[in-house]
Amino acid sequence: MAEEAVELARREIAYCETLLAKAAPTCSARPFATRLKSRPGTHYPTGDVFDPTSGAQWFYHCHPAEEGAEEHGHFHCFLRPQGPQGPIHHLAAVGVDAHGRLLRLFTVNQWVVGDDWLGAEGTIALLPRFDVQMPRPSYLVNRWLTAIFTAYEQQITELIRERDRTLLAHRQPESVEARQDRALEVTSEFKLSGR
Repeated sequence: MAEEAVELARREIAYCETLLAKAAPTCSARPFATRLKSRPGTHYPTGDVFDPTSGAQWFYHCHPAEEGAEEHGHFHCFLRPQGPQGPIHHLAAVGVDAHGRLLRLFTVNQWVVGDDWLGAEGTIALLPRFDVQMPRPSYLVNRWLTAIFTAYEQQITELIRERDRTLLAHRQPESVEARQDRALEVTSEFKLSGR
């Protein structure tokens, strides 16, 4: 990806975060944090966000609060290359704190999201298509997520390759396929600090 496009996407991320912060004391997770605080594991919004033009899809959810946990929740991001009734492929997850600050990018095992499995190179080929141009539930959050996939495309590409290497090397119990082994949830991770 051209360095110019990456720099432009990083400015877009900063712009969206600035506007979201002005609207509320917290930024990107704000529209979701209050709704999900008492309902960990619930998808927000109900039915997910789906862009019929690009096939991009996402939902936000959080897990039960753990003492000292920095992450409030994460956005699971997918692509449906053949439209809403076609196969769905998990690209990456975007972890944020309770103020909506970007903490990490990561991939998960297939059992976590129940997507249609696609190997690393096939999944990587879908990354440029993740573009959510939807007004709801939050136009700025949609722009922010789209910019993350542009700004961090190189890192997400490596995460997806690492996901497959992790699954290949994983020693699971007999009769359990690595992609279905519940002992393996996160398959690769990139922590962001001091963007």
